[in-house]
Amino acid sequence: MRRPKIALIGGGQIGGVLAQLIAQKKLGDAVLFDIIQDFPQGKCLDIAEAAGVDKFDVSLKGTNSYEDLQGSDIVIITAGLPRKPGMSRDDLLVTNANIMRSVAENVKKYAADSIVIIISNPLDAMVTLFQKISGFPHNRVFGQAGVLDSSRFATFIAWELGVSVKNINAQVLGGHGDTMVPLVRYANVNGIPVMELLERKYKDAAKAKEVMTQLVERTKMAGGEVVKLLKTGSAFYSPASSAIQMTESIIYDEKQVLPVCAYLDGEYGVKGYYVGVPAVLGSKGVEKIFEITLNEEESALMDNSVNAVKTLVADMDRLGL
Repeated sequence: MRRPKIALIGGGQIGGVLAQLIAQKKLGDAVLFDIIQDFPQGKCLDIAEAAGVDKFDVSLKGTNSYEDLQGSDIVIITAGLPRKPGMSRDDLLVTNANIMRSVAENVKKYAADSIVIIISNPLDAMVTLFQKISGFPHNRVFGQAGVLDSSRFATFIAWELGVSVKNINAQVLGGHGDTMVPLVRYANVNGIPVMELLERKYKDAAKAKEVMTQLVERTKMAGGEVVKLLKTGSAFYSPASSAIQMTESIIYDEKQVLPVCAYLDGEYGVKGYYVGVPAVLGSKGVEKIFEITLNEEESALMDNSVNAVKTLVADMDRLGL
């Protein structure tokens, strides 16, 4: 039986972790592409030399040629300029759009039947641009955003309550940026509302609300917090791990319901834009989108986030990207 072939576009920090996780989890054969001569080859050689320790037999190939994408089942794109301290995702638009244009043209040429997961920032704009250039069906092009944002939200809640993150259910909707929408009302610990547990902990509803507001804000600014601490780069392990969860759901046709940057065709009152929503991921990519009932406050936050996505897309059009 042929192993799945997974192409990784961008050999930086995220690309390297992706290759490592694919090998360790034995998800399939991986091709790591980068424009820097010998760089992806060196990363793949380093990971491959751990095969005897990690006990994997999958193939790892580093390359500087897009032709090696031939036959890829899944393509994960991380290519682009990483954020630096003080730089917003929006600042990356022009530079990364030019990079994404080249990537999309080559993926279309050499891996026309693949399912594409995009991590590059600004995420919502890059997913939109890739689909426009490639012409791939919308269900086969989507972005990794909500899985990571929801994981961050769940992690911060677990730390605050002193419980296992495995028992936290938390969801983040909207664009991948400062306007994302962590759904406080739906956050729970094995079915128990997080707000209820915070009120028990602090014996004060106002204090509980204040703490939750801090958790929400930390979730929104989590990427920037990592950038500030690293000083010379941005988050890489958590985005890669999140993309791997999406990849597993596709490869094994698990039908996991995951928050991803997916194309909306009327859902949530949005038509023609890529926005973070819960979706079923299976062997065909995005197979179904779930609509969560939002109250007035949540709807207003979602509308604000969608408007931020629309502004990014409009900026690309204005700049001729």
